[in-house]
Amino acid sequence: MRAMVLEAPGQPLVERELPDPEPAEGQILIEVSTCGVCRTDLHIFDGELTEPKLPLVLGHQVVGQVVGAGKGASRFDEGDRIGVPWLGWTDGTCRYCRSGRENLCEHARFTGYDVDGGYADLAVADERFCFPVAGEGTDEHAAPLLCAGLIGYRSLRLAGPGERLGLYGFGASAHIICQVAVSQGRSVFAMTRKGDTETQELARRLGAEWAGDVGDPGASDLDAAIVFAPVGDLMVEALRAMAPGGTVVSAGIHMSDIPAFPYELLWRERTMRSVANLTRRDGEEFMALAPTVPVETQIQVYPLADANRALDDLRHGRVRGAAVLSIGG
Repeated sequence: MRAMVLEAPGQPLVERELPDPEPAEGQILIEVSTCGVCRTDLHIFDGELTEPKLPLVLGHQVVGQVVGAGKGASRFDEGDRIGVPWLGWTDGTCRYCRSGRENLCEHARFTGYDVDGGYADLAVADERFCFPVAGEGTDEHAAPLLCAGLIGYRSLRLAGPGERLGLYGFGASAHIICQVAVSQGRSVFAMTRKGDTETQELARRLGAEWAGDVGDPGASDLDAAIVFAPVGDLMVEALRAMAPGGTVVSAGIHMSDIPAFPYELLWRERTMRSVANLTRRDGEEFMALAPTVPVETQIQVYPLADANRALDDLRHGRVRGAAVLSIGG
C-alpha cells in the first residue's frame, strides 16, 4: 500500500510502499478514502509529542470502508462506512476506565501515534473504537468530525451550558462547534488573528453573533470560552473576557506555556481547565448529533502525496476550516 511515513520528527513525510496490514483479533481492515489533517499531527511531526512509534503513519480522522476483519471482529459488515478517531485502544481495567473516564486511561493507545493511522491506502483498527459514519455527506466532509468535531464537542460539554460562548482560534474544531452551539441557542463570539476578516466572515456565516480580533472588547462578559489555538497567552486573554463563574477550556493536546496572571482574573469562581482525548460515548453522541444540526464542514482537499504541503498550510494558517487528504475509494 501507499503511505506517507514519518521516519524522524522534524523531517518531511516520505512516500513509501508498505506491506498491506493484516487485521489482528478484534480488528477490522479499512480501505481508507480520506483522512483529516489535525494540529495534533503537527505536534507529532515537530516532536512536541515525544514518544511516537517510529516509523509512523500519521492520521487519526480516518474515513473509509470495511474490507476485512480479524478473528472475533463482527461489529461491522464488509462495505460499511466507518470512522477511526484518535483514541484507538484502552485497557478497560485501570481506575479511569472503570469510572467512565477512558479518555484518561493509563495505557491508552492512540491512532496515528502509538499505532499507524490513515495517511495510507489501508489501515487496521480495533472495531470497538470505530464509529459508523451516517448521513449523505462525502467522506472528505465527514473526516473532520472524527477529531476536530469530537474534541470540540467534548470541550463544549465541559465548558458548561452558558449562553455566551467565546471561541479562540476559528479553525477546524471551532467552525464545527460554532454550528453546534448556535443550534443549542447559544450566542457565539469568534476570535481570530488580528485582521483575519476572511475567517471572521466565515464565523458569521456559520452563525456567530460576533467575530473579531483577539482582545477586542466587543467579546466580553462571556459565560465560557474554548481555546483551540495552542497559544498559552490566549488562556489569559479568555480569562479576561470571562463573567463571574465563567469557564475557560483548553481543547489542545499541546500548548505553549500559560503566562502568569493576577489572581483577580481567576477570582469570583472563574475556572480554567483542559480537555484530554475523547471517550467512545463522546463519539457515539456527536456522530449521531452532527447530521441533525446539520454540521457543514469547510474543507481544503489535498492528494495523499501532498501531505507535507497540507501540514505546512495548517502550520501557517493557510487553511480555512479543515484540511483533508483524499486517498481513494
